[in-house]
Amino acid sequence: MLIKPHIAFVGLGANLGDLQLTLGRALAGLAALPHTRLLAVSSAYQSAPVDAGGPDYLNAVAQLQTGLDPLALLAALQALELEQGRERSYQNAPRTLDLDLLLYDELQMASPQLTLPHPRLQQRAFVLLPLLELSPGLPAPGLGDLTAYLPEVAEQAIKKLDVPW
Repeated sequence: MLIKPHIAFVGLGANLGDLQLTLGRALAGLAALPHTRLLAVSSAYQSAPVDAGGPDYLNAVAQLQTGLDPLALLAALQALELEQGRERSYQNAPRTLDLDLLLYDELQMASPQLTLPHPRLQQRAFVLLPLLELSPGLPAPGLGDLTAYLPEVAEQAIKKLDVPW
């Protein structure tokens, strides 16, 4: 059976434990998903938590080519989070690993399990900067060119790091 490839962008973040090691393991896990190829990874970014407390995050965005449908990909991302000790004790709690499905082709959807594009992606510098690093001028369904949202996140604390993946 021929599997149609899709392009997906996944946000990675962690602010508990060995952040670089955790994100490195997450990237290896993404590359090992069935019917999936890791196409690109952004630089690492250090960012302050938004609407939450706790230590700074290490963030990045990965671009995937996948044959998994969006809900299967989401389930795989959540399984990778659990492997890294993710607990969902309360909303916006500090975490060992957070993997968010940001975009999946040009798909727009809203279900109890998944909303695409990811809600508030245009309001978060730790998503926009690495996403636009991978794909400058990237349009998001229902949002248009994501570059237009950069002025809105300009005041958020974020720093690009030199981290070798």
